[in-house]
Amino acid sequence: MQESSSGVGALAEPCGTSAPPGRLLVTLATYNERPNLASLIQAIHQQAPWADILVIDDNSPDGTGQLADELAAIDPRIRVLHRPGKLGLGTATLAGIRFALDEGYDFLLNLDADFSHPPRYIPDLLRGMARGKDIMIGSRYVPGGGTQNWPWLRLTLSRSVNRLVRLLFRLPVRDASGAFRCFRVAKLRDVPLERLRSRGYSFQQELLWRCYEAGCQLGETPIIFENRRAGRSKVNWYEAMRSLSMLIWLGLGHRFRRLAKALGYRPTNTTAPEPSSISSSSSAS
Repeated sequence: MQESSSGVGALAEPCGTSAPPGRLLVTLATYNERPNLASLIQAIHQQAPWADILVIDDNSPDGTGQLADELAAIDPRIRVLHRPGKLGLGTATLAGIRFALDEGYDFLLNLDADFSHPPRYIPDLLRGMARGKDIMIGSRYVPGGGTQNWPWLRLTLSRSVNRLVRLLFRLPVRDASGAFRCFRVAKLRDVPLERLRSRGYSFQQELLWRCYEAGCQLGETPIIFENRRAGRSKVNWYEAMRSLSMLIWLGLGHRFRRLAKALGYRPTNTTAPEPSSISSSSSAS
């Protein structure tokens, strides 16, 4: 990966309850998002002008990475990581986490690069962090949240997956699959990121579960998930089914280990085998 620009993150100045004190990094994973990028970065900085923005581009054929370099050349708050190909949202999110850890940021906020996560909700996420939460989720499924013009099949599948995740992993949240989140970076140091198995759509749920198991306090704030403003949707239904099977595999393994522990069983090898193939698509939320 090549980093195209440098810049020193500004200290966040608390604005009422809008911003917790500390350095904030906003990550954008991009693939063919050139029509959205400049206006999205501008909208983010309207809500959080102190924030650094890291664009993680997977060698977009439409020149998204080139545009990101041009923007970074005139704004030291913008950083760019270039990756050699379409490696997916899971590995991009991990790259953003490692960047935040290495560079000493206090907060990491991730949102989709197509305006489906409206930046106007950033202050709500930051208010939750200021109240002491370790992860704040922009949630479609708490009162006041929702989706815009989703087909019934996508909405039904999303709601069903979230119910399944709550059942299998006992996560105390309504929306475990969305990527609009803010993390307290110090708590991410306690999360065993090397144990993450998912790389496709199930990545967001597994990451949240690993964080919860590491002791992170979770919170949610309502958002309206909007349709992308430009470009084509990257939802892959085949990958969605593969990721559903991954969640079931992880969840049943988790429940079995908890049951075995309750019964006093101590296996000699607690490392679960990795599935033979894991796709690396971007998130369907």
